[in-house]
Amino acid sequence: MDRLRQIIEESDTTAGRVFDLSIQALIVLSLITFSIETLPDLSPVTQKWLRWIEVGTVFIFTLEYIARFIVAERKVAFVTSFFGVIDLLSILPFYISTGVDLRSIRAFRMLRLFRIFKLVRYSKAIRRFHRALLIAREELILYLFVTFILLYLASVGIYYFEHQAQPETFASVFHSLWWAVATLTTVGYGDVYPVTVGGRVFTFGVLLVGLGVVSVPAGLVASALSKARELEDKEGKDRPILTEESHGNG
Repeated sequence: MDRLRQIIEESDTTAGRVFDLSIQALIVLSLITFSIETLPDLSPVTQKWLRWIEVGTVFIFTLEYIARFIVAERKVAFVTSFFGVIDLLSILPFYISTGVDLRSIRAFRMLRLFRIFKLVRYSKAIRRFHRALLIAREELILYLFVTFILLYLASVGIYYFEHQAQPETFASVFHSLWWAVATLTTVGYGDVYPVTVGGRVFTFGVLLVGLGVVSVPAGLVASALSKARELEDKEGKDRPILTEESHGNG
């Protein structure tokens, strides 16, 4: 049991790295086959091969899920955890749609896209990014709150400037929300735009604010990533020291 737990949960060993890389390769393979299945006019032979690949990958993912459940010290916590739910959702569509030819059931096969999130478990860089998000969590929440306020104010402002000139396009504040999103994010699709002088001046102001809104999260995440890397390097330096001390005490 300890050997199985070491292979599955620890990537520092050779066996653990082989396990992680193998699962990552299977995830990528399953996503590629999923995309190929959407191509029109596939030959029966190709469809058969894609089906067998799907069966094989799901079989291995199922064994992985069972193994993780077995080695988990807190099994209920594993099943209800983020990765536990993702692992289950990545294999569940196969068993739901097997032997069933209902179109509504086939929609569950879209859940196979959850296999993308399985990659998060095996990527050191993604784990670092997750730590960075935790570090900048409060700032990002404040940023999102302020952004929603700005979106609402932009929608109200453009509504009062453009409603009379374009009553159908800017029929309400809710209709103006799409313009606010496209303008504040500096995307500017051009499908909805002001025609009055006041509306254009207001748009110019919103665009200036949007330049700052777009740059804020990038700076927050970049700073948090730098902090996360520093913490990661510090933890890496501390481990050998602890190991030497433990050997010395022994």
